[in-house]
Amino acid sequence: MARDDSLIKDYTSGPVARQLLGFAWPFMLSNLLQTAYNLVDMAVVGQYVGPAGLSAVGVGADVIHFYTFLCMGFCNAGQVLISQYVGLRDRGSLSKIVGVMFTFILGLSLVISAAGLLLAGQVMVWLNVPPEAAAYCRQYTDCCTAGLFFLVGYVMVAAILRGMGESKKPMLFIVIASVLNVALDLVFVSGGMGPFGAALATVIAQGVSFLLCVGYLWRRRDRLGFEFRLRYLRPDPDNLKKLLKLGVPMSIQSCAISISQLFVSSRINAFGVTVSAVNSVGGKLSTVCSIITQALSQSGATMVGQNFAARKFDRVSKALAASMAVGLSFAAVLSVVMAAGPEQVFGIFDDDPAVLAMSHRYVLIAVLNFFGFAVRGPSTALCNGMGFPVMNFVLGILDGVVMRIGLCLLLAETFRLGVMGYWLGGALAGYAFFLVMGPYFLSGKWKKRAPPTASKQH
Repeated sequence: MARDDSLIKDYTSGPVARQLLGFAWPFMLSNLLQTAYNLVDMAVVGQYVGPAGLSAVGVGADVIHFYTFLCMGFCNAGQVLISQYVGLRDRGSLSKIVGVMFTFILGLSLVISAAGLLLAGQVMVWLNVPPEAAAYCRQYTDCCTAGLFFLVGYVMVAAILRGMGESKKPMLFIVIASVLNVALDLVFVSGGMGPFGAALATVIAQGVSFLLCVGYLWRRRDRLGFEFRLRYLRPDPDNLKKLLKLGVPMSIQSCAISISQLFVSSRINAFGVTVSAVNSVGGKLSTVCSIITQALSQSGATMVGQNFAARKFDRVSKALAASMAVGLSFAAVLSVVMAAGPEQVFGIFDDDPAVLAMSHRYVLIAVLNFFGFAVRGPSTALCNGMGFPVMNFVLGILDGVVMRIGLCLLLAETFRLGVMGYWLGGALAGYAFFLVMGPYFLSGKWKKRAPPTASKQH
């Protein structure tokens, strides 16, 4: 694989920390913009519709996250395989895995959309959506479900570019989508469309991002060795098998966590619309921390993947250490802001007195979530970058079932802490990845694993 190829970047040599931050900062900005327009959704709906609108968008977003996570595991698996093929300089296999991702993942998104629309009414019942928010939630969820092809499509193409070491172009496309989303939010929601308008704005914006990403790949197809023709889109059996082997456990991991979050949300929603609104805002605040930590996890997974395949273990360790340091620093800053003015933070979304009064109870939960994200990022980067499907499955069950659901029921029901028990259990579950991957990393056993692409080495 040629080193002068500007689309595909090699991270198996050079200063690790500088490369990690240089690769991660466009993701950070992209995540900031995505989070910003998600927060704008909440803020605009909250100001024009009130707590019922906040509840609807929060619950609806959880449902769409679940549908997206069904596909995201395969996107992350494709990123791992691409990054390892880059590390091995195997252009032929790189082209084949891109074709497999387009055919399989986009096809899967259409199946999920159809199933989601058919089951939409029952989903509202399962989640105990407050009566005041039910109609709004159904509108929001149906619109985003219908546009899932575009939501998943952008995630998939961005994963392809991340695997090749390209982070700046996805950032540019998100800049365009963010501006468009905010503008449409203000037009649609203020024009009386409510949460449906916020959902429609998101789908249109993500659709634009997806089409821009595909256009970029088309213009650079000579550098990638892939073209949008039938013979390239026909699934390659060997790479489809590898994608499924890695992607199924990753999807199970993501879905187990997402299902557990939906379960906890359904219990919280039963406490009424005010508690549901606070929970929705709290969930969005947690995504603020992911601006940094998810970017470090995504870029770290690519660097780990390339260097793990090239057997350069010292570079893997340095990348994880740099990721941890930056993530913890950011979590500390956010914690200070939250502790200093919870009402001011929650007031951005809703000035309802009951919501503001409850914000003080959420400070501890927010801080725990911030640091949970910070330590989870490097742990995920190591697990995903290596391509460790069994560990992904185990961590998904541990986080989603054993810790999140188990702790929530223990604290809320057995110890009778009520909604605080559900919030506390969910926050503590965020440390599951670190509690397993931290000791595993220190043991050094990960160095003995063979990468999924080892068969391609000569």
